[in-house]
Amino acid sequence: MERRRMDAALLVLFLGHLAGALEVPLDLPQPPTITHQSHKDYIIDPRENIIIHCDAKGKPHPSFSWTRNGTHYDIEQDPNVTVKPHSGTLVIDISRVKAEDYEGVYQCTARNKHGAAVSNNIVVRQSRSPLWSKEKIKPIVVQEGVSLVLLCQPPAGLPPPIIFWMDNNFQRLPQSSRVSQSLSGDLYFSNVLREDSRNDYICYARFPHTQTIQQKQPITVKVLNLDAINDTMAAFYNDTDLFSEDPVDERRPTFLIPNGPSSSKMVLRGQVLEMECIAEGLPTPNISWTKVSGDFPAKRTSFLYYQKTLRIVDVSESDAGEYRCMAKNRLGSVHHIIRVTVKASPYWISGSPRNLVLAPGENGVLTCRASGTPKPSITWAMNGIPIENSPKDLSRKVEDDTIIFTDVQTGSSAVYQCNVSNEYGYLLSNAFVNVLSEPPRVLTPPNIVYKVIKNHRVLMDCASFGSPIPKITWFKDSRSGTLDGDMYKMHDNGTVEISVAQARNSGKYTCVARNILGIFENHVYLEVKEPTRILKQPEYKVIQRGRSVVFECKVKHDSSLVPTMNWLKDDGELPDDERLVLDSDSLTITDVTENDAGVYTCIVNTTLDHDSASAELTVIERPDPPTDLELTDQKKRSVQLTWTPGDEHNSPIQKFLIQYEDSLHHRGHWHNLTEVPGTKTTAHLKLSPYVHYIFRVLALNAVGFSRPSLSSRMFKTDPAAPDENPTGVQGHGTVNNNLVISWKPLSGLQSNGPGLHYRVMWRQKSIDSEWTTVTVANNSKFVVSETPTFVPYELKVQAVNDHGSGPEPAISHGYSGEDLPSAAPKNVHAVVLNSTLAEVHWDAVPHELIRGYLKGYKVYYWRERSLHKHNPHHVEKQILTFSGNHTHGMLPGLHPFSLYSFNVKVFNGKGEGPASPTQQFETHEGVPAAPSSLVITNPKLDSLTLEWNPPRDRNGLITGYTLKYQPVNNSNELGPVEELALPANETSVTLFNLKYSTRYKFYLNAKTDKGAGPAISQEAVTIMDEGKMTVASRQVDIATQGWFIGLMCAIALLILILLIICFIQRNKGGKYPVKEKEDAHTDPEFQPMKDDDCTFGEYSDNEDHKPLKGSSTPSNGTVKRDDSDDSLVEYGEGEDGQFNEDGSFIGQYSGKSASRETAEGQESSEAPSPINAMNSLNSFV
Repeated sequence: MERRRMDAALLVLFLGHLAGALEVPLDLPQPPTITHQSHKDYIIDPRENIIIHCDAKGKPHPSFSWTRNGTHYDIEQDPNVTVKPHSGTLVIDISRVKAEDYEGVYQCTARNKHGAAVSNNIVVRQSRSPLWSKEKIKPIVVQEGVSLVLLCQPPAGLPPPIIFWMDNNFQRLPQSSRVSQSLSGDLYFSNVLREDSRNDYICYARFPHTQTIQQKQPITVKVLNLDAINDTMAAFYNDTDLFSEDPVDERRPTFLIPNGPSSSKMVLRGQVLEMECIAEGLPTPNISWTKVSGDFPAKRTSFLYYQKTLRIVDVSESDAGEYRCMAKNRLGSVHHIIRVTVKASPYWISGSPRNLVLAPGENGVLTCRASGTPKPSITWAMNGIPIENSPKDLSRKVEDDTIIFTDVQTGSSAVYQCNVSNEYGYLLSNAFVNVLSEPPRVLTPPNIVYKVIKNHRVLMDCASFGSPIPKITWFKDSRSGTLDGDMYKMHDNGTVEISVAQARNSGKYTCVARNILGIFENHVYLEVKEPTRILKQPEYKVIQRGRSVVFECKVKHDSSLVPTMNWLKDDGELPDDERLVLDSDSLTITDVTENDAGVYTCIVNTTLDHDSASAELTVIERPDPPTDLELTDQKKRSVQLTWTPGDEHNSPIQKFLIQYEDSLHHRGHWHNLTEVPGTKTTAHLKLSPYVHYIFRVLALNAVGFSRPSLSSRMFKTDPAAPDENPTGVQGHGTVNNNLVISWKPLSGLQSNGPGLHYRVMWRQKSIDSEWTTVTVANNSKFVVSETPTFVPYELKVQAVNDHGSGPEPAISHGYSGEDLPSAAPKNVHAVVLNSTLAEVHWDAVPHELIRGYLKGYKVYYWRERSLHKHNPHHVEKQILTFSGNHTHGMLPGLHPFSLYSFNVKVFNGKGEGPASPTQQFETHEGVPAAPSSLVITNPKLDSLTLEWNPPRDRNGLITGYTLKYQPVNNSNELGPVEELALPANETSVTLFNLKYSTRYKFYLNAKTDKGAGPAISQEAVTIMDEGKMTVASRQVDIATQGWFIGLMCAIALLILILLIICFIQRNKGGKYPVKEKEDAHTDPEFQPMKDDDCTFGEYSDNEDHKPLKGSSTPSNGTVKRDDSDDSLVEYGEGEDGQFNEDGSFIGQYSGKSASRETAEGQESSEAPSPINAMNSLNSFV
């Protein structure tokens, strides 16, 4: 129970003073602390001075003393030794003495009035790199296939040398699974080959400490087969070891090292474990490893020297166990067990003992927790003296690895040494107990500004010192409360941690240190910044050599941070090349070469963070041409071509193109022969006889074709009879009594031999006649004379050369020459379908009368005259062609109410035959054209007269006229429509009961039995004075006349109010004169108007409300836009104003645009009359 209570007390004391291992400010009293010392095993270079380090701090500053080999070392008595100022470091000048004189075990002690600290035992040894002993190495003669070991046996050095094998040219000897170096440095051959013979097998030993290399004498190895050994026995008998006398057969593996079925190995914890298995055998065995009792530690295991060496780094106790290596070839296998044990020199479990700073009356604990295999022993010392020999202290109690202090008092300060040791090493640690009374102080500098990236961790320090140990409290901004919650984490050393910083965490922070002796506070500031991010990363690029490439790297960052951008290539600096252009957010490489290929990385750095992004550049180019063309497997009509592909330049070869040159027939011309996939390098080529072949190969990748390869040697094929006959055999006549037989001649490659000619054969079809045969050379046609007109023939053309005839040719067909047709079509007649369309019929001409290839029929037709007596006579022939064997056809676009004549001819390849007898037909009536003119005369106060001429194209018998008219007021509004039906024989009419001084719009159209035709329009104005007449054929705008503009300007200068009134009245429109033009034409946009439709739209000006102009009607019944603007379209909106088929007017009646009025007003050759001017002026006022 007492023991358990003591353990609990120790735990409380330990946890309570965990933060006691703090640095004591150097202005306060404290025992010495060793800050720097040399390594325990110090190997010195005999060419340099010996420096043994020992530095310490303390208050007051400590003094130093040394022991050598366990006894006091009086430095002042040795003239070769000096001590560095303010240090215990020894500097030994060996220029006058030997370095080996100063080998030994050194230990330093740093002492002041509060205690003494001691260093490790420093073992000083001189490095050694001895020479190889002189020896004569006999040449080694071995039989091919046996195993061989070349011993290195380097001299022992300190530290041990690094071994490697090289030749006389200082080139490393190649190693493989068959030949490899062991860990001891020997060179092992699992089996030797003839190529292993050489006279410069040299083992080198490099001593790393002195950077010297020692060389063994070269070893000569001669590998012979059994016959060669017998032949050279005499030369090597006296001074040569012969390893074998019998032929070497294949054999199963056996181990060269290690020996036996099993072995053992010991390794220390934390060191490197290396095990090797080297086997001999024929064929060469493969080595594999397994761990019998578990798996290999994946991250610490590697296999070297072609699997022959197993290496495990940073060994731990778990690596102990059995390891099996196996050597195997096709004849069998063998294995070896290696038992590994792991020992451990002492190592700290929870760190070395830590310094204690205690206030008088406080308690504390020094702990020295360590382990090792075997278990180490622990001893304590105070100020360098074993603790059992030190003065007694009631406040101190030693329990194994722990010293417990209770109720310490001033003057109890001391340095305690803990020594942990076993047979494999030791640990020595100093820890002081410093008894102080000190108010708190914050060691962290004030007003530090911590800057952190958003969402990152930040640590804000509040390093403090005091005795008793101060308590640390943190506040933010207003100090309304201490920092708490999941957002903040308080560390024992006073540091506050924010694991995920946010913008709201920015601000002022205060840390307060308190103990019983006082209080101290410190302020720090936190700024949370936006992270730096690459928004547009560089992208993978595939670029053809010689082009340019751009890698973009666009960055977003905090506005208070200044980023810097660096580019790397393959994790190294960019080449110093002017082709690489760096901009603020991109890297451009111009004229790309293959050396530019690689991984480019954009790195953006700020003072707080960084971001990076990488992209690969692949440079592609046309492949290099294939090489090493070789012809094998040569036969009469085939050969095998092989080649070696060239460099594909990062773009896989898609195919190879094989070309040939026929140096016999087409020297200098290359032809494509075949293609093979890019994965093949062999092609079996089918060849033609009688050709002198020379081959070349081109490679194709995504960029394009390579340059052609060098040509192959020539390959000649023997001549033979033709394999094929000419193609394209045709027969046709050029005149009516011949037959021309033609064909496509064979090429030189197709001829298969010399003396190529053709056997031409023909006979008349449908007559059982014999074939007529002729021989034709150096030509590709033959003319047969005195043939019947256009009869069928059977034709054959066969190729023949000096070595025989081609295969039996196929029969082709042809006809002898054509003649003009000898007959005209019969039973020709026409059917009239409507006023503009007729259908012509005829009987086909018999084939024998066509006397050639039927091409079609032609219909000749012409208009004789109109059926109306007033229309003139028309004669203009037209032709319609109907290809093929037609017996009827349509004649469109005819004139209504007309008489037509026509005939029909058949035609063949030679020409037209005779015409059929001429026939006639009459077209039906149609609607008439518009009256050719409309003139308004004799205007009076309430009447006027309209005169017109009939339509020029009546298209039937005129049955009457329809006249429609309506008034238009000054506001461009339309009045009611009046309609009159007039007889056909009338050409004028007088209208009575009209309103005086009123503008009217008139529409007149003619009618036949088929309906009403388009209308002609006109405008007129009745007058107040019957002696004066104002009739306008063109709308003249008063406002565009020069004298009127001048008058308006004068009035504007005198009376502003009159100008306003004029502006208002002008928008309502004015009077305008009428001018007749006899040759005006009807607007082509007019449409027929219905008789029964009297609906008129509203009359309005859709632009500037200018006065409407009159229109005149030409005698031919058409209205031209350049002669008359009196179109119904112009009075509507767009093209909505038109006549229906019955003559009715639809749409709105509106004025024209100002631009058109102005232009037309300038075209008028008449000055406006005074009456019109007065009427216009009256409308304004």
